[in-house]
Amino acid sequence: MISNKQRDSARVASGRVVRRLQEAGFTAYFAGGCVRDMIMGRESDDYDVATSARPEDVSALFPKTIGVGARFGVVIVMEQGHQIEVATFRSDNAYIDGRHPESIRFSSPEEDARRRDFTINGLFYNPATGETLDYVGGDRDIKAGVVRAIGDPLERFREDHLRLMRAVRFAARFGFRMEAETLKAITDLAPMIQKVSAERICAELAKMLADPSRAAAVELLDSSGLLEQILPEVSRMKGVPQPEQYHPEGDVFTHTLRSLKFLDRPNFATAMGTLLHDVGKPATFERDGDKIKFYKHEIVGEKTARKICQRLKMSRKESETVAWLVRRHMVFKDARHMRESKLKRLFATDAYDELAELSRADALASTNDLSDYEYCRMKREQMSEEEIKPEPLLRGKDLIEMGLKPGPPFGRLLESVYEAQLDGRLHTRQDAVEYVKTLLKGEAGPS
Repeated sequence: MISNKQRDSARVASGRVVRRLQEAGFTAYFAGGCVRDMIMGRESDDYDVATSARPEDVSALFPKTIGVGARFGVVIVMEQGHQIEVATFRSDNAYIDGRHPESIRFSSPEEDARRRDFTINGLFYNPATGETLDYVGGDRDIKAGVVRAIGDPLERFREDHLRLMRAVRFAARFGFRMEAETLKAITDLAPMIQKVSAERICAELAKMLADPSRAAAVELLDSSGLLEQILPEVSRMKGVPQPEQYHPEGDVFTHTLRSLKFLDRPNFATAMGTLLHDVGKPATFERDGDKIKFYKHEIVGEKTARKICQRLKMSRKESETVAWLVRRHMVFKDARHMRESKLKRLFATDAYDELAELSRADALASTNDLSDYEYCRMKREQMSEEEIKPEPLLRGKDLIEMGLKPGPPFGRLLESVYEAQLDGRLHTRQDAVEYVKTLLKGEAGPS
């Protein structure tokens, strides 16, 4: 999370860059999303600068620069610890890969505005005068609450296919409606999102799910046809009925959307785990008379979730967390019947907090019964970290000292000792040694 202090610092640093460019005789403005956010009275995380200065001029003016996008007229300026993106006003020639223009030519502010994606992102602001420059009707659309492609929407989306998802994210995030022709273009061109790299799709999806508007974003992905293209497994949740006594809210898709709404500032893995927690239900749906069953849907769901995470090229850590959340999302309902050792192992899991948040949202989205969640919360608060994850009383070297040879039984013995330790049946190293002797004599089976 970026603090307000960091945001203020970024704005000041960007203003210094604009002022230095203007003092050198160049035109320079804040550009794009930061201008939109200022008009809307929202905080902006970064401030981009657009200028008439060529990349070589920018590099000559500032002591620390990085020419990462010099081919497209973009230079990163290091200012007061911030990386400020400075782009030369440009027009783009033909796009050849659904992402990048084949070439560019430097141009005017108006031409630069008209090559951007949406009117709300096509604004400039001069911090020296307080003047907003609007060549595309962006101010009007912000006030009207509309996401509208600049110019021909079909052309804008064919230039960069990821704009299909960006339009959805902006509309959901701001609570804006999609302009009719823009929405029609997204629906008509939805299959083109398949040409976008998995990494870019995943990054855009992560931004959607990190925002409080995540449920609205998924709904709009669905109504525009994009959900079927990027997450067909989620799309198949629609119309799958559930037992009314447990899910009065409706079908699996409706429940999933409600669960997303109840999340409180989740990370990407938690939000993704919530989106996919019932992804196994369509494949396991059974109706037995008046009863509806989803036998082992959490197991099927885990396998499906792993495939989705792999397809989206999510990080290994995030993928493992999502799969674990899907597999374990119903475990809280069994917590009251768990042995102390099993409950402690659950609490000790790295992703326990994520599971608790999913379980809370899952309950609120269905029966609104938080008793299982509250039980686990209470038990967790009653235990210290040492109780939950104590140092083992015995390790492998201790078994060797007892005259045992390393081998497969080692692991089973140590696991049995640790379970007994977590259950509170063993308190000292000597207790553990005696317990191992008892196990070896066969007088007690592994616990």
